[in-house]
Amino acid sequence: MNRNQPAAGLGGSRPQPELHQLVDAAATKALGRVIASRWLRYPLEALPLLLLKGDLGAGKTCLVQGLAMGLGIEEPITSPTFSLAQHYQGSADGRPTALFHLDLYRLEQPGAAEELLLQEQEEAMAVGALLAVEWPERLSRPPEAAWMVELMLQDCCNPDLGRLATVVLSESETEPDQ
Repeated sequence: MNRNQPAAGLGGSRPQPELHQLVDAAATKALGRVIASRWLRYPLEALPLLLLKGDLGAGKTCLVQGLAMGLGIEEPITSPTFSLAQHYQGSADGRPTALFHLDLYRLEQPGAAEELLLQEQEEAMAVGALLAVEWPERLSRPPEAAWMVELMLQDCCNPDLGRLATVVLSESETEPDQ
């Protein structure tokens, strides 16, 4: 996994994106594990949610499978396109973990998407779960202080050529309290 970071000091107070070249599904899952390990370092009261952007087939669910691996979740992770939300439990570093996987693709009305997000966010916060949201474009505006991963196919005609992932952590979430 190659990572290029912009020079320090550029962009003012905006967080700098991390660029990742993902050559295959294994690299996408590895990025998910890295994100999960970073997320695990945050105190429960400051847990960010994770917004996942990308076209159909860009690798969002594959990334969530990597998140689950990083959270010690052993059950199979599938896309919640038809169920809208799926909840998983696991254990990592000797502590219980949870992952809520939300897919807003089928919700065309922003109000319906926002209502579902609020329900899932409240429940995720109550149990300390990582909330991964696919298709945040369905919301009228993205939640503040959220992490964002955008996945793009290198060549839409040939998915085997890999993906480019842009990872952005919100300013308030880039340096967890130790």
